[in-house]
Amino acid sequence: MWERLSPPAVKCNLCGWRCVIQAGKRGRCMVRENRDGTLHTLVYGKVASYAVDPIEKKPLYHFHPGSTALSVATVGCNFRCVFCDNWSISQETEIVGEEMPPERLVSLAKSMGCRSISYTYTEPTIFFEYAYDTARLAHKEGILNTFVTNGYMTPEAVRTIDGYLDAATVDFKGSGDPEFYKKFCGALDVGPVFDALREMKKEGVFIEITNLIVPDGGDSREAFTKLVNWIVGELGPDIPFHILRFFSSYKYTGPDSTSLSSLVELWKLAKSLGLKYVYLGNVMDERYGNTSCPRCGKAVIERVGMGVASTNLKGNRCAFCGETLNVIV
Repeated sequence: MWERLSPPAVKCNLCGWRCVIQAGKRGRCMVRENRDGTLHTLVYGKVASYAVDPIEKKPLYHFHPGSTALSVATVGCNFRCVFCDNWSISQETEIVGEEMPPERLVSLAKSMGCRSISYTYTEPTIFFEYAYDTARLAHKEGILNTFVTNGYMTPEAVRTIDGYLDAATVDFKGSGDPEFYKKFCGALDVGPVFDALREMKKEGVFIEITNLIVPDGGDSREAFTKLVNWIVGELGPDIPFHILRFFSSYKYTGPDSTSLSSLVELWKLAKSLGLKYVYLGNVMDERYGNTSCPRCGKAVIERVGMGVASTNLKGNRCAFCGETLNVIV
């Protein structure tokens, strides 16, 4: 996923930055270094955080609901979000972490009864080699693999992990508004996110999308409408869509949180624009966390917090009316 340029420079082709890195320097992610014309990953097998999570925490509401995932991350990120929840590891420049080779990680997931391994917390693209090797071993043991990603990865990266990446949650901020990304995320171009999503759909990766609504800058109805219309048109109306409430963190100095009333308005708007499965995240109201059948309107998956309380499914069909649902069980 990298190429040599005029010696000693190299070009990384994993994420949308496509960094050209001179000898002795690191890329935007701060975890890849050009050593004498060869690009080295510095975080392979160095786990900064891991935990067993409900799959709903990713959030993946339609991908083996009620199962658990072994979540794992290294330090580093290719974004510089001023409101990052995981800034203590995503923005860490020192290479730290517990040594955990892929074999040990897969064994840990298996021993804990996890249905999947989730590469999350920071950006999985920046520890791609580690995720790739682990994902291959996981599949051999019947364990699935999911990315929780900002989507700023190249189509080449998506194609490389094709066959081993089973699902992805792609996290938008501020509805993908380019100016918002420049100001608050340090990203100059949002295009790579949309390109990655198209490639994921093409390769058959199960997709869910989140959209963090940041007040006073990332709450534009125009940008929100544009994003939802793109999802419906390019990915389809069956894509699960999570509208996330924002709570201030890290260096952000704006309002502390998104108002619930504004989120409900956006929930209604997304439904009116054609999305069948719309959720509100980071709110204490089960009405917006349940999965309802788009035909009969009855709850087929009822949730309390991040847990599944009950299901009314027959395979991937509604138990009430027989409608086929975009759910993998």
